[in-house]
Amino acid sequence: MEQSYLNIATALAEAGGSFDDVAKLTFYVVDWTADKMPPLLEGISRAAAKLGVTPVPPATLIGVAALDVPEHLVEIEATAVLD
Repeated sequence: MEQSYLNIATALAEAGGSFDDVAKLTFYVVDWTADKMPPLLEGISRAAAKLGVTPVPPATLIGVAALDVPEHLVEIEATAVLD
């Protein structure tokens, strides 16, 4: 989760934006169960602290059976508005 969050920051910076431009995040988590929430939030908090941003703008979490790369357990989709 932490690395995925940091990857979004990198992509935003490349596009001339930042987390201030993010309107919404969608988290896709493989085999979601409620016991995965604490480590998910810890990863987000670590990344947000490194970036100096508010941990989570409005977000949706969706449990999925699998992602396109079998080794991936989390995918984050960010919707940002850039001028």
